[in-house]
Amino acid sequence: MVAQANNNNRKKRQEKKKPKQNHLEAKTENQKIYIRSIVENDVVFCTGPSGSGKSFIPAGLAAQKLLKDEIETVIVTRPLVCTGRDIGSLPGELNEKIKPYLQPMEENLKYFLGRDKFGYYYNQKRIRFEPLETMRGSTFHDSFMILDEAQNCTNEQIKMFITRMGNHSKVIINGDNKQTDIYKYSGLDFCLERLSDVPGVGICKLEYHDIQRNGIIGAILYALES
Repeated sequence: MVAQANNNNRKKRQEKKKPKQNHLEAKTENQKIYIRSIVENDVVFCTGPSGSGKSFIPAGLAAQKLLKDEIETVIVTRPLVCTGRDIGSLPGELNEKIKPYLQPMEENLKYFLGRDKFGYYYNQKRIRFEPLETMRGSTFHDSFMILDEAQNCTNEQIKMFITRMGNHSKVIINGDNKQTDIYKYSGLDFCLERLSDVPGVGICKLEYHDIQRNGIIGAILYALES
């Protein structure tokens, strides 16, 4: 009996030491459509309110592909031009400048990979956080490319990002077109209008009822934004 108890305690300790990894699971029909669109298309646009899964879902799929060694790199970016300030006016070195902007996607990837696996892939440069403003001239092969907060991009920025796509890569572009911080016409809206009928391009829309963070958030956003 004592030996059995010791074995059980040892198993429990080993289970606690295992890095925590979470699996992606669609909670709504729209989220299922979003996942299917990413699987079936090379380029996917997704709009939706905060908390609806537009960033969370591609992070989950990217993590799955890394763990299965189906891709070489995850590339994450977002525009840094916000409320009239550009990257040059922000204090600190480049990594210090971009970290606050990209931290939400970092936390999403840690959720699916676990912190140890995330650290491993990050140190191997298989997870890369790149400022959108410095990507011109790059090409990313065998990559899962995510452009977050694209409502703050111009048409030229989104076009530049898409054309960084190399062989065997996917591009996911998401944003909330009701929350733009730029004064120009949002490039996200422009692309949604122009690319809706292009083969290989998927366009998805998440709604307030897709929000999973807390049930009341969808009702509050609907009341404030409708």
